[in-house]
Amino acid sequence: MDECLILELKAVQAISPIHQAQLMSYMKLLNAPIGLLINFHTLILKQGIKRMILPGANND
Repeated sequence: MDECLILELKAVQAISPIHQAQLMSYMKLLNAPIGLLINFHTLILKQGIKRMILPGANND
């Protein structure tokens, strides 16, 4: 899955650590190096985007 990007879409008041852990779990299961956590409950969508990188992904 070299070119895989995982998206986790939310519409919550605020992103919590459990949301980040959920995305990280998906990334580990799929060995996807990059994931985006997007919260649609913001006035400016750019403020609701968090990029996450899986440490050691695809380092075979």
